[in-house]
Amino acid sequence: MAVFAYRGLTSDGRTVRGVVDADSARGARSRLRRDGIFPTSIDEERDRAASPRQAGGRVRPGDLALVSRQLGTLVGAGMPVVEALSAVSEQTERPAMARVLSHVRDAVTQGQSLADAMAAHPSVFPALYVGMVRAGEAAGALDLVLDRLAGYTESQARIRAKVRGALAYPVLMTAVSLGIVAFLLGFVVPRVTRIFAEQKQTLPLLTRVLLGLSNAVADWWWVIALLLAAGAGALALSLRRPEGRLRLDRRLLGMPLVGPVLTRIAVARFARTLSTLLGNGIPLLPALDVAGEVTGNAALTEAVGHARSAIREGQGLAGPLKESGLFPPLLVHMVAVGERSGELESMLDKAAIAYEQEIEGTLATATAVLEPLLIVVMGGVVLFIVLAILLPIFEINALVR
Repeated sequence: MAVFAYRGLTSDGRTVRGVVDADSARGARSRLRRDGIFPTSIDEERDRAASPRQAGGRVRPGDLALVSRQLGTLVGAGMPVVEALSAVSEQTERPAMARVLSHVRDAVTQGQSLADAMAAHPSVFPALYVGMVRAGEAAGALDLVLDRLAGYTESQARIRAKVRGALAYPVLMTAVSLGIVAFLLGFVVPRVTRIFAEQKQTLPLLTRVLLGLSNAVADWWWVIALLLAAGAGALALSLRRPEGRLRLDRRLLGMPLVGPVLTRIAVARFARTLSTLLGNGIPLLPALDVAGEVTGNAALTEAVGHARSAIREGQGLAGPLKESGLFPPLLVHMVAVGERSGELESMLDKAAIAYEQEIEGTLATATAVLEPLLIVVMGGVVLFIVLAILLPIFEINALVR
């Protein structure tokens, strides 16, 4: 069967798009009409390895979690993998996900394993996902592995959503505030304060400071913009170099207030990933390779790499993690207990749960503190501008009287 991308209209006039499997374009049109869709365009998908963005958007972690759970349910019910892939691709509402699943199904039909077929789409199925599917196929427990992957993906998506939600308001508030202040200093204040300068009298200190800031923004805004652009470019070039990225990530982990939160987020991801991999039969050394990469921090990834080398030389995992000085004592202690008791997977899972709960509480507290703090700061800036404008008015009124 071929894969056809289509656009069409439903019976109620809504525009829809997606992919459908059929032997020919005529067969695709017939199938769509049976489903109540009147196609306006149908094109055969020929590039099997193209990016999912070309199919109508990116694949989100939540989409992958839902597909994993559906596949696990169908495979666990005894449905062959090819049929399960077809069923899930037909019912998903995301065209990008449907297209990728159709490509995976075609590859499996041609004799590839499910893991190899998924590995051809690294932007959708990361190395962790592919490795666990491969282990599940080898152990004959693909349904259980897919179910665990669904839970893992959901937990990671939940943490990312909470972090983004906690940062959204402060970032938006800061951006809007800076824009308003820049507009006031660059355009409004000069026109309002010009009349005060024409009075040829000594202006209050606040007004002189405001005029200085306003003149600097109005006259040198292009220099400020160039400096900001140059700084952003230099930072981007530095982050492209491994040593620059490592240096920045170390500084981020050492920052007050922010550093501990970033450390807990990365460590929770590390513990959850390593626990999931070990629970699905993947050996410790290759599991550490994947778990180290998903931390998202070059300093922690380097520390995990050193721990991996130490394990090859016969040491345990807890010792090298402690020597790095980057991993919290709770994680190191639980890893040590897990190694002694032979329950490393269980202890890592408990550590991940503990850190995820701590992250949720920290983000909630930070959001509750940041919102009123930003309001107070913005109010202070506005008060400064208002006073700088009103004080000369009061003095002029006093002189007139």
